[in-house]
Amino acid sequence: MGVVYAAHDDRLSRPLAIKMVRQAAGDSFGRERLSREARAAASINHPSICQLYEIGEEDGEIFLAMELLQGESLAARIARGPMSVPDVVSTALGMLAGLDALHGAGLAHRDLKPSNVFLTPHGVKLLDFGLAREVDAVAGSTQVLLTTPGTIVGTPQYVAPEMLRGEGIDPRSDVFAAGAVIYEMLAGRPPFAGRTAVELFHAICYEQPPVLTGEPAIMALDRVINRALAKAPQDRYQTADALAQELRAALLLAGTQGGGAARAVTRLVALPLRILRPDPETDFLAFSLPDAVTSSLSGLQSVVLRSSLVAARVAGSTPDLKAIAAEADVDVVLAGTLMRAGDRLRVTMELLEAPAGTVLWSHSAQGPVGDLFALQDDLTQGIVQALALPLTAREQKMLRHDVPSTPRAYAHYLRANEVSLETRQWRVARDLYLECIDEDPRYAPAWAALGRMYRLIAKYQEGSAPDGYARAEAALKRALELNPDLSTAENVYAHLEVDLGRASEAMTRLVRLAATRSADPELFAGLVHACRYCGLLRASLAAFERAQRLDPGIRASIAHTWFMLGDYERVIEVEREGIPYVRNVALMMMGRREEALVSLRGIDDRTPGLLTSFTSSLRHMLEGNVEESRAALQPIREAKDPEARFYLARQLSHIGDTSSALDVLRGVVRDGFFCLPAMVRDPWLDPLRALPDFNEILTLAEERHRAAIVSFLTSGGDRVLGVNHPAQ
Repeated sequence: MGVVYAAHDDRLSRPLAIKMVRQAAGDSFGRERLSREARAAASINHPSICQLYEIGEEDGEIFLAMELLQGESLAARIARGPMSVPDVVSTALGMLAGLDALHGAGLAHRDLKPSNVFLTPHGVKLLDFGLAREVDAVAGSTQVLLTTPGTIVGTPQYVAPEMLRGEGIDPRSDVFAAGAVIYEMLAGRPPFAGRTAVELFHAICYEQPPVLTGEPAIMALDRVINRALAKAPQDRYQTADALAQELRAALLLAGTQGGGAARAVTRLVALPLRILRPDPETDFLAFSLPDAVTSSLSGLQSVVLRSSLVAARVAGSTPDLKAIAAEADVDVVLAGTLMRAGDRLRVTMELLEAPAGTVLWSHSAQGPVGDLFALQDDLTQGIVQALALPLTAREQKMLRHDVPSTPRAYAHYLRANEVSLETRQWRVARDLYLECIDEDPRYAPAWAALGRMYRLIAKYQEGSAPDGYARAEAALKRALELNPDLSTAENVYAHLEVDLGRASEAMTRLVRLAATRSADPELFAGLVHACRYCGLLRASLAAFERAQRLDPGIRASIAHTWFMLGDYERVIEVEREGIPYVRNVALMMMGRREEALVSLRGIDDRTPGLLTSFTSSLRHMLEGNVEESRAALQPIREAKDPEARFYLARQLSHIGDTSSALDVLRGVVRDGFFCLPAMVRDPWLDPLRALPDFNEILTLAEERHRAAIVSFLTSGGDRVLGVNHPAQ
């Protein structure tokens, strides 16, 4: 719309820039826009705002005389590639300082984008205030003004959702645009994309940008950017200065080295293969082969994989890519067919962009039925090349690792993976993994999967059988001896350590892994669990935020963290259809006892188990049957999980059995649950607070809690999760 000339002021002997409306655009709107830019620029005197010298008119054409800048636009800099973390933060802080000055003058920019940010040798300058509008002091927002009917102001890639919806605009709309610009500086690409304006607008309003991963500094910035790009204005930083403060804190936490490049994470789901010709001997591969292919990609920094359970849920005879992209929150879908012909298998796979359906890669592989690993390896390498995944030396080594020695061993392993998804088949899966190991004792993934089965069976089906836990630990240690980079073994082992009272050790292990495997949502879900046991509740929340950013459908124990924080509303919000005990005890804490009683009376208490014991005891308590409530709690005393016994202790205290409550609580702290903030604030523990034994227990919990904080900080947990103070 405009044209800018380099010029020289003869009177004051200084260079300047002359900005005019192009002849083709010299209409009333163009003149008004230039006049508006002049008024906005003249109202602000700030180092990050391009200085206005004069507005004038010559031969009927309006012009602005402005400061002539040396350097380049941010758009030109980004075109050469992503920027380093220190450069991103330095540029962003200059940009936000200019925005803050603009907002302080009662204006919203409304067209912030890389081409309107100029990089000079002396700092950042904001340009082009032609769309800036005053913010209504009463309403707190500008009115949306269209250039022509049906046309939205601003540049599509950077406009906030409320601008697209035709709602009021305020400085928080500029915060959204700033988040988009910061993302592009770091990633080298805008956060939202689409082949058409409709697709782009849909992405801005409803989709999340790809997760950025890399060193801790990048993870910290990704978390800040994600909040700036929140869909609802009230969920964003409320001012440009607040965003700037968070950027400074993130950089301070992460360290200033910032040498590594950011990588946008590709989100992928592999659907079960469509069987073209049923065959009882090989049909299991329809599920197992895609699962094995994606498992071989796990641990890569630049890809995050949806679980096989998600894949099974969204699969259909004809994949609906639009529905899959929405439900599984993925960018790429792997789909294909399977057919056996004699002693050979033929697998055809396509990598499809979601939701557009563009074919990114298509491949057919065939080989002997007995050589399944060769098929998997062929497909895995093809996907890595098709997605152009950047691999570190460790990741390249990992992709070549763990080749089973015989086809028979791999067939046992794949079949076990399939049956392990059903709880009643866990023992069958365990035996198949054992057969795999008998065939190939050096196949690390089978040892890891066996350890997982031993743990699940011991915890949920054998009443915390100690020999089951011992077998699980031995199997997992063997897996890590064979392959120290096997993330699945590390994840399961960390959960096992929490079960065995070693929460602090598990937390430290997971933090160190997350620093180098920042695209693995399971690691962060594990940290939700381990940090809570140590009483690091802010760290637990931060871990959940990162896990959910990577995989919105991730299963994590966040309801318990909210409960320990005393935020019972949030417990109910996240557990609407989840764990009935936690939800109903939260209702009771809020005084909604009748609602809880109605819910508890609707639960079938005939199935034995810890959850039934808890819900039955709550119902009896609400009905006034204290002895029945105490009796229902009895089986929980034998639980291995110390957090379960913490709930037991607080309930015993509440019904007046203080002696038993103290005894249980002492064992809870001894066995690895020392969530000090919960013990300090929980009102159901009030009957214990005047007792000397309780103060001794609290002192022990505080000692272990403080030691865990030291371990967290020493291992770099503050940088990985972006929290200065991990406790709450």
